[in-house]
Amino acid sequence: MNLENALDEIAKFLDSKNEWLLIHLSGKTFALERSEIELTLKHNKIIIGFLDEKGFQLWRVTDYKIENEKITLDLIRNFEKEREKVRLVPRISSGELSETVELARLEKANRIARLLIEENRGAKLVRVALNEETGRFAQIIFEDSNGKQIAALADVSDVVTPENFLATAILRLAKLESRTKKPINEIWILVEKKRAKNLQRLHALLGENWKQKIKLREIFRKSAKLQSVEEAVLKQLEKLEIKDLWSEKPREISLTESFEISQTAQEISKLAPKKIDVIFSKHGETLRFLGLPFARVRKSFSEEKTWFGIERNRQILNEKSREDFFDLLENLELYRRFDSPNRRHALFRLAPEAWLEAVLRRNIKLLDANLILSPIYNQFRTSNDKIDLLALRRDGRLVIIELKVSPDREMVFQAADYWRKIELQRRKGNLQTAKVFGDLEIADAPTLCYLVAPTLSFHYDFEFLSKTVSPEIEIYRFDLNENWREDLKVMKREKV
Repeated sequence: MNLENALDEIAKFLDSKNEWLLIHLSGKTFALERSEIELTLKHNKIIIGFLDEKGFQLWRVTDYKIENEKITLDLIRNFEKEREKVRLVPRISSGELSETVELARLEKANRIARLLIEENRGAKLVRVALNEETGRFAQIIFEDSNGKQIAALADVSDVVTPENFLATAILRLAKLESRTKKPINEIWILVEKKRAKNLQRLHALLGENWKQKIKLREIFRKSAKLQSVEEAVLKQLEKLEIKDLWSEKPREISLTESFEISQTAQEISKLAPKKIDVIFSKHGETLRFLGLPFARVRKSFSEEKTWFGIERNRQILNEKSREDFFDLLENLELYRRFDSPNRRHALFRLAPEAWLEAVLRRNIKLLDANLILSPIYNQFRTSNDKIDLLALRRDGRLVIIELKVSPDREMVFQAADYWRKIELQRRKGNLQTAKVFGDLEIADAPTLCYLVAPTLSFHYDFEFLSKTVSPEIEIYRFDLNENWREDLKVMKREKV
C-alpha cells in the first residue's frame, strides 16, 4: 500500500461529506462531523483520530476499502494488542435515512442500548447488532454491575408480533446458553407499550424454567407525546402466572342471529356440493370453493344481492354477468384441484390453509373419531383472530385445531394464545351460554390443542419450541401426507 496515495484517497473520500456515522465491529454507532476526524502520516504510518463515546481515539490504519459510498478501516494500536474494524458511512437526513433501513434500525438499536445502560447503574455495553435473519431485532449484550452478562432483544422494525418476539428470544437464549465461552442464561425482552400486554400474557403461558430466564421490560414513555427512545424509561413488567389470566374480562362472543342458508346460496352450492361451503357473518354469507371465497350473498329489505369474483375483483351477479359467473366456476373446477394443469395459477395457489381447512372439516374424524365440529365454527371469534376449527370431543373437552401448510416457527405460540382466549371464554361459561355446540355439554376441563400440518410443513424448531410451553397446555401434533389435496391421510399422531 502506497501510504501517501492511500492517505490522499481516504482524505478525499471523507471530505466528500460533512457528516459521518462511525460503526464499530460490535455494532455500536457514533455520529461524527468531518472536522472531528483527523488523518495524518507519521513515521510511515497512517494515523486516524476520531471522537466516540469513550473520547478522542487514535489508531493506526493497516488497510482500507472504499465501496458503495462507505469506507471500511482496519485499525491497530498499543503494539498491535488492540485491533478494531470500523465503517464510516454518510450520515443522511431522517427522511433519507428511512430509505436506508439497515442504518435506521442500527441507530435505533444503539439508542435502545444506551437507554438500557442508563437505566442499569454500573452496567457496561458489550455488543449491539441486528439479527442476521431479518434485521428486525436489536440483539444486545450487556454486563451488569456484578460482571454477569445478560442478553436483550428489542424490535427495531415496529412490525414484530408477540409470538415472533417470544420465539426469537427463546432461540437466541438457547444459542447463547450453549456457548463454551461466557454462556448467557438470561434474556430481557424490551417491548413498546402497545405490544407489552399481549406479550406479558403470552409469557405467562411458558414453562416455569423459561419464564424465569426471560424477563420483560416495557419501553415506557411518561407522556404519549414523547416518541423518542431517549425520552423513555424501562419499566419492569410483572411475571404473570396462568391463573392470573382468568381474572380478565373476555371479549363478547359475536354471533349472527340466523344460520339459515339463503335461497341463492343454496342454489350456488348445488353446482358443486362437495366443494362449496357457506360461511355466515353479520353481513350475510360467503361461499367458498375448497376454502377460496368466490361469492357473497347479502340480504337487504328482503332482497338478496350477490357479488362474485376473487379477492377485490368483484361484480354483481345478474343476467348480464351470468356468463362471467359460470366462467369463474368453470375455472375453479379446472385449476383448484389436486391435479391442476397449472399449479402456478392463482386459483390453485390462493388460500392454501383455507383449502386444507375445507378438506379437513369434511374428514374431521380422521384426526379423532370422537370429534364434533361446532355447527357455527366459522362464526366464533376470540378477538380479531379466527381459530381454524373449533371442536368438541364426545367427553366434552374443547379442542382448538390450528392448521398450517407451510413452516411457521410461531405456530405453537399462536395456538397457545388461542388456547388462552378459548379457556377464558370457557371458564366464564360464555361458550355454553352462546350454545356454540348447540345443547351439548362442555366439560369443566382445560381445552386441548391439535396442531395439524403436512409432515414437511412443521418448522424444524417446532419440537424444541413446543417444549417451552407450560405443561398445563395439552398439545398434540398431527402429521398429514404431503399430497393432502388428493387424498387426506393422518400419518402420525403424538403428544408434544
